[in-house]
Amino acid sequence: MYLELEQQLSRHVREFIKRQYELDLDRLVVDQPPNVGLGEFALPLSFELAKKLRKPPRKIAEEIVAGLGAVPGFEKFEVAGAGYINARVDRAAAARMLLKPSAMKAAPAKAEKILVEHTSINPNKAAHIGHLRNSILGDTFVRLLRSSGAHVDIQNYIDNTGVQVADVVVGVLYLEKKDKSFIEELIMNSTAAQPFDYYCWDLYARVSQWYEESKDNLKLRLQTLHDIEQGGNEAAAMGKLIATAVIRRHLETMQRLDIQYDFLPQESEILHLHFWDLAFEQMKQKGVLYFETEGKNKGCWVMKRAGTKPAEVTEEVPAGPDEDAKVIVRSNNTVTYVGKDIAYHLWKFGLLGKDFGYRKFYLYPDGHQVWISAESGDADHPHFGGVRAIYNVIDSRQADPQNNVIEAIRGLGYTEQAENYHHFSYEMVALTPRCAMDLGYNVSEEDQKRSYIEVSGRKGFGVKADDLLDSLIGAAQKEVDSRHPEMPESERRDTATQIAIGALRYFMLKFTKGTVIAFDLKDALSFEGETGPYAQYAIVRATNIFRKAGLSAEEILSGETDLRFLNEDPELWEIWLRAGQLSHIVRQCIATTEPAYAAKYAFQLAQQFNNFYHRHHILTETDEARKRFLLVTAAVVRRVLMQCLDLMGIAAPNVM
Repeated sequence: MYLELEQQLSRHVREFIKRQYELDLDRLVVDQPPNVGLGEFALPLSFELAKKLRKPPRKIAEEIVAGLGAVPGFEKFEVAGAGYINARVDRAAAARMLLKPSAMKAAPAKAEKILVEHTSINPNKAAHIGHLRNSILGDTFVRLLRSSGAHVDIQNYIDNTGVQVADVVVGVLYLEKKDKSFIEELIMNSTAAQPFDYYCWDLYARVSQWYEESKDNLKLRLQTLHDIEQGGNEAAAMGKLIATAVIRRHLETMQRLDIQYDFLPQESEILHLHFWDLAFEQMKQKGVLYFETEGKNKGCWVMKRAGTKPAEVTEEVPAGPDEDAKVIVRSNNTVTYVGKDIAYHLWKFGLLGKDFGYRKFYLYPDGHQVWISAESGDADHPHFGGVRAIYNVIDSRQADPQNNVIEAIRGLGYTEQAENYHHFSYEMVALTPRCAMDLGYNVSEEDQKRSYIEVSGRKGFGVKADDLLDSLIGAAQKEVDSRHPEMPESERRDTATQIAIGALRYFMLKFTKGTVIAFDLKDALSFEGETGPYAQYAIVRATNIFRKAGLSAEEILSGETDLRFLNEDPELWEIWLRAGQLSHIVRQCIATTEPAYAAKYAFQLAQQFNNFYHRHHILTETDEARKRFLLVTAAVVRRVLMQCLDLMGIAAPNVM
C-alpha cells in the first residue's frame, strides 16, 4: 500500500513539474515527516528546484501545492517550514488497498533471469556456522527478489578440485593409509550419529596439523592437487567420491532450513570442458592479459589488479614490471582461482559460447529437482546461465578476487555485464564466550573476557551447522515441553523446530552485512527483544484472538469494516501504516542488498502489535463496529507479519 501510494505521488508530481516548469526529473526524493501527525510523505524537491527556477523554495512549494490538483489516494498537501511539502493520505482509501486479497502477492516472474550464487561450501567437510550466514542471506535475498517478480536461478558453486578436497584425500591416503574402498564403506555406513562429513571435518583438522610437522608433507598436497585436476587416477576418483558424498550432506543440512538450489556447477567441469581455454583466448585477443617477461611474475600471464594505478615513469624511474599485477596463469601453466572464476562468470552471462552437461542430482520432498554439472548429461534439462544480473554471496575477504573478475569482464568490452555483477559481501560469524561454553568448548579465562571468539575449522575449533541446529532445537524443545505438555510429542517437536529455525535465521539477518556477528544461543532464542521468537510470538498472539473468538482471521478481512476509527486514534493509524510498508521494505532490501531492513521491520511491526494487544481489550469490546475494526486490525498485522517472516524463511508456529 505505502509503496503504491509513493509511486502514485511521485508520478503525479513529476508530471506536474514537467507541465508547469518544463523540467524532467530523473527521480523524485520522497521522505517521511518526523511524525505521522504531519503527514505520511514529505517532498523536499522545492530546495532542488530553487536554483533552476531562481525562486525561494517556499514559493515553489506553494505553487506546487496550489497547482497539483487531486491525487488519487491523497487527502491534501501542505507547505511546511522553508519549503517542504507534506502529503496526507486518504486513510480509508489506503486501508482498503491493504485489505485487498492481492496485497503483497508475488508479481508474475519476468523473462530476464537473475542469478544468485550462495553457500558455495568447499565439499571437504561438514558445513559450519559461517556457512549458515551465507546461505541464509542468499536464500532470503532470493525470496525478496522473487516476491518482486524477478525470475531467479539459485546456484551453489562446488570447488571439487581445490586444495581443501585434496587435503582430505591426503588424509585418507597418508594418515589413515587407506584406499578408495575405505571411503566407499564409510559413506555406505554413514548414519545420523556418525555422518560422513563429520569424519571429514576431523580428518581435515588432523591433516592441517600434519602439514605443520614437515615441509615434505606439503609436497604430497601439491602432488595430490595436481592428480585431482588432471583426473583419471586414484586420487581423482577418491576426491570425486568424497566431494559428492559431502555435497549431499550439505544439501541435507540446508534443507533443514528450507534452503534449496537449482544448479550445482562444479569446478571439475570448468576444467575438463575447457571453459578456461575459451576465456583465455578472449582475454589475450582483447589485451586483458599480457605475458610478463621480467620481475617476480616472469613467465606468468597477468592482468592489471583492480583499483591500482600505473606507476609514474620518469627518466629517474624507468618503466618496469608491474609488481602489483594479478597472476592469472602461473609460470608452470596452472590457472589461478581467479582465472577459472572469470571463465565461469563469462558462462553465467552467456558469453563463453559453451555450456555444461547436466544431470539430475538431488530431489527435494516437494519435487524440486537440483541439477549438477557434468561433462555430458541428460538431453532434456532446464537452461542455466545467460542471465541479466549476478549476485554472488561471498564474504568480504573475497573482495579483491571479485573485483578482478569484474575488471576482466569490463576489459573484454562487456560493460553492461560488469555493471550487473554484484558482490553481495558480508562479515564473519564468531561465538560469544558464553555460547562457546554452552556448546561444550573449553574457553580460557582470557577468552571469556572477549566480546567474541573466532572459529576455525582448520584448527578444529568450529561449530558444525547441524550441531548448532540440534542445540537450538533441543533448547526450544525444553521450553515448548514445559509450556504445552498436553500436545503430542510430534507437534511439540515441530513447534520447537520452527522456533529454533526462526531464531537462527532472524539472528543471522538482523545485523547488517558489514557487521561481525557474535552468535549466542540464549540471545537468539529469547522471547523478548529483537529476536525471531519475539516476532513469531506476535503472530501466535493474534492467532489466539481469533481462536478464542471462534473466527477465521482470513475470512474477517473479506467483510465490510467501518474505517472511521483510523481518524480517531493515531496509534491505530500508525499500525495500519506500518503494516502497509512491506512492499516498500522489500524494494529497499533489494536496492541495497540488505535483508536486515526486513528483520528490523518485522521487529517494529511486532512491537507495535504487542502495544496494540495490551492497550485494546478486543474480545470484550462492547461497541460491535469498533470490535470488528480491532479484529480486522489484528488480522491485517498478522497477515503482513507472516508474509514478512516468510520472506526471511521463518514459519509461524501455532503455539509458543
